[in-house]
Amino acid sequence: MKGRRSWLAAMGLCTAGGFAAQAQPMPQDGTTGIAVPATVQRPANRLRRGPPPRQDGQGFDGADSAAGAADTLGQTATPPTLPPGTYNLGNGLSFLLNYTGQGAINPVGGIRQGSAWAGQLFFGIDADLNRLAGIDGGSLHIAVTNRHGRSLANDYIGNNTSVQEIFGGGQTTRLTLFSYQQKLFDNRLDIEVGRLVANIAFLNSPIYCNFQTNSACGNPTFVFKTSNFTFWPVASWGAHAKAWLTDTVFFHAGAYEVNPLHQQPGDNGLDFSTKGATGAIVPFELGYSTTFANDLLPRNYGVGGWYDASDYADPVRDVRGGVSVLTGLPSATRFGRSGVYARFDQMVWRPDPTAPQGLTLFGVAMAGTSGRLIEDYFLEIGALQTGTFPGRPFDTVGFVVNTQKFSPLGLANITFAQNALNLNRSIPTQQIMMELNYGIQVTPAIRLTPNLQYIINPDQTRFPFRTRNIPDAFVVGAKLSVDLFTLAGLAKGPGSP
Repeated sequence: MKGRRSWLAAMGLCTAGGFAAQAQPMPQDGTTGIAVPATVQRPANRLRRGPPPRQDGQGFDGADSAAGAADTLGQTATPPTLPPGTYNLGNGLSFLLNYTGQGAINPVGGIRQGSAWAGQLFFGIDADLNRLAGIDGGSLHIAVTNRHGRSLANDYIGNNTSVQEIFGGGQTTRLTLFSYQQKLFDNRLDIEVGRLVANIAFLNSPIYCNFQTNSACGNPTFVFKTSNFTFWPVASWGAHAKAWLTDTVFFHAGAYEVNPLHQQPGDNGLDFSTKGATGAIVPFELGYSTTFANDLLPRNYGVGGWYDASDYADPVRDVRGGVSVLTGLPSATRFGRSGVYARFDQMVWRPDPTAPQGLTLFGVAMAGTSGRLIEDYFLEIGALQTGTFPGRPFDTVGFVVNTQKFSPLGLANITFAQNALNLNRSIPTQQIMMELNYGIQVTPAIRLTPNLQYIINPDQTRFPFRTRNIPDAFVVGAKLSVDLFTLAGLAKGPGSP
């Protein structure tokens, strides 16, 4: 993933897979006094075989370590162009300890006004098995999370897409990641197996989690509304393989167990059986990706999709063919859904070719191709500027807006419920969500991102018998992330001496 491995190597934090490396000389930026890695000064003339060095960071090729998983999900105190503050023991083991919290209030709109706080404590371990056991290209990744708190969307706004992406997957402690990774053929083939989640490897970019809205972070929400795409922190058995066809073109495919039992409240991720599994989801992507090492304006383009070969609940019909919202009977079980997408991010402005600061545009388009789906399509566009004012090279400003187009099936329960109440009113077919934020690098260990969010036509799919549309909601939020090893002086962070 672009723009990170060079930073990791320069800061002496990790190499491929997020592990320890020898520190490299770092020239100083005369305008800010901040160290700038030599590896981003100009495109490199690489003599080595294989793709340019990748790392957990900005890009479409997926997270490469436990620390990278946290980073790409916005659960570190660093902007997208820098690595997380990992504690490196110097023997092939590195650790990340982070707390991320998100607060939100809706002074206007929603079903009623209120406030909510949700948070997560994250602990990750990355083990370089080449250094520890002589297994060339092998690595082990472990992550444990504790989630807690409440959701403003659930409790007050009433829509089905959260304004606090850190909420969800069970407010409990669980084993979230336990995997073995093997790189082969001079890093051209990357295979990972174990207890995994699809959304840290596919349809992901750390740009998305610069935002707090769950409509964009950690993945475009459409994939979760129209498939059983597995998500952090609910792990299941899975595997994926990524092949670099050239230095910039890759093909990526995976398969992940779908098991609703793992999503039950109180599940701790320690049940490794496949009891309760209903099938698997198979995502895939063909991508083009460059980094600061080989492109003055790094870019990522991808097209892909998924086939959800698992059971799902029919959005309208019950087990007897009636309308479940009226009969109260369990939903009928269906099998098989699919979808496609195209996405991009492109740095369009970089005032200093020796530094990673600049403006990046990004976008996503998604649509369903089979199955009984509650949404027809999803569109998103956004921008992220890294480096804002003189002396603020690690601050960011971002804006994103997306729309979810509900299908007739997605609105059918509301229509049936309204008819049962002898009501005839217009039901909005699109939910539009947007966010404007400013990321403040308070210290190398602490990042604070106040944000403003607005929801047009909050969907009422959870409240089909509500007699009025849910009013548009204005949300004031703030995201706080603390890298605890950096805070304790055991790791480096943005602007560290």
